[in-house]
Amino acid sequence: MPDGEFSVYQWFPDESYERIYSHVDVETAVEKALFYSNNVAANAGFTKRVIITDGGDNCVWEWKYGEGVVFPPDLKEVKDEAR
Repeated sequence: MPDGEFSVYQWFPDESYERIYSHVDVETAVEKALFYSNNVAANAGFTKRVIITDGGDNCVWEWKYGEGVVFPPDLKEVKDEAR
């Protein structure tokens, strides 16, 4: 994978977390975050939260179990309107 500035993390029910990918490009980060927020573990509640951070360690995307995409707010609104 090419070096980049984005990282992907996932959280578990006990509040522990792991960095899944580090220093990847934006396309890879989005692809992996979508996978980890839609896989069997996420659907079963074993994954509680998935985020993408940028090179400054700022959260640029967030998904939460039972809520879906919660950040950025404009993506949440698009999903809510589609229901």
